[in-house]
Amino acid sequence: MRYLSTRGHADRKQFCEILLEGLAPDGGLYLPESYPQIDAAALTRLRQVWQSQGYAALAFEVLSLYIDDIPSDDLLALCRKTYIPEVFGSKEIVPLKPLQATGQAQPEMFLEALSNGPTLAFKDMAMQLLGNLFEYELARRGEALNIFGATSGDTGSAAEYAMRGKKGVRVFMTSPNGRMSPFQQAQMFSLLDENIHNIAIEGVFDDCQDIVKAVSNDLEFKRQYKIGTVNSINWARLLAQVVYYFAGYFQATKSNDQKVSFTVPSGNFGNVCAGHVARMMGLPIDRLVVATNENDVLDEFFRTGIYRVRGTADTHETSSPSMDISKASNFERFVFDLLGRDAVQTKAIFGEGLSRQGFFDLSGDPRFAHAATTYGFDSGRSTHADRLKTIQDVFASYGMMIDTHTADGVKVAKAHLNPQVPMIVLETALPIKFAATIVEALGRQPERPPQFEGIEALPKRVQVMKADVALVKAYIQQHCD
Repeated sequence: MRYLSTRGHADRKQFCEILLEGLAPDGGLYLPESYPQIDAAALTRLRQVWQSQGYAALAFEVLSLYIDDIPSDDLLALCRKTYIPEVFGSKEIVPLKPLQATGQAQPEMFLEALSNGPTLAFKDMAMQLLGNLFEYELARRGEALNIFGATSGDTGSAAEYAMRGKKGVRVFMTSPNGRMSPFQQAQMFSLLDENIHNIAIEGVFDDCQDIVKAVSNDLEFKRQYKIGTVNSINWARLLAQVVYYFAGYFQATKSNDQKVSFTVPSGNFGNVCAGHVARMMGLPIDRLVVATNENDVLDEFFRTGIYRVRGTADTHETSSPSMDISKASNFERFVFDLLGRDAVQTKAIFGEGLSRQGFFDLSGDPRFAHAATTYGFDSGRSTHADRLKTIQDVFASYGMMIDTHTADGVKVAKAHLNPQVPMIVLETALPIKFAATIVEALGRQPERPPQFEGIEALPKRVQVMKADVALVKAYIQQHCD
């Protein structure tokens, strides 16, 4: 298995090379040269693996299709070390929860519970594996790595909890100052481990992401300070997320003749891009529905073919803050496929055109129609009022409390239901992470896991900094030299 850049760089690399690298040398994102194909026999075998051996074994089988430079026994051990029921709260790891009221013949839809890991967000599903992969590969090489990332809320805490105490790893995590929930801030900033560094950037998430990309594109600095990334631009993280699409499918169906659809709350397009990869492999997915909040850049694209980046002043601060994003990094991977893997056009769009013009327009390109037909994408938008109503309705009808981002997913999913095809909404976080909105909607506090009691009052360590690449580089140098 070899990996290529979406922008056409000549190199072809193996998995462990791109594991520690992040962006390609030309600023593109890595994808496999081709997607491994799952035929009916292979899908039956994977279903049997899931049923008899569980999530860790399923993860090993899926990952093995993309990773051939880690010995099989080692990769299986890493999967078993990662996906432990005691860590993720159930033997299924990602159980389906039916939204089915008393008297209903069948569930209206399912929630796939992805948020029972250490930081109560779906990012743990990939990040826990990534931490173990990093530690394994660095030990094998006798090297160290400085992870540099950006978070709008959940990626940061998931990365820091996965990497804290790991040998040979430091984490430098940027986040938009004051734009995460108090619980999210406390999860990150209260970690006092020596290898964890939090940098609060005066701006929005897109400013943080721009800084990460600028540093990643400075190849001399990147090599000198051994910079890697855990954002979903890292292929390994996105690959780990592909597994739970298979697990969701097997739980919602009884045979391979059935299809399912997924609705995915999305800001940076990584979570739903993993669904795109699963569908390209042959998993019987009918529709992939992208759910956005008021920052609806992705919804606008799937409706119109126009992708228009919002500026800092036009990026809304919402009650589903992890989706307050207008530059969806992983979108480049999908557009590369949409354009027939035309690296020249992809580079022209994302390498120069988007930064110069702030938008691109594929509405007149006949290939745009394939987004809905060949690739199965739909989309929808949710607002604060929608979130409140959805949280109220789900609690009243099903006795289930959901977080604000999952509420965006449920609201949008309802507009795309097909009685012949089960709809699975990917849960993104537990309600406690966004308690203020839950109280606004339901008049009561969400349940708080015992290990997080009083977390907001813990001592915190964070460096507030202007959105300046040079300042951030200097901070990294200071703590690495």
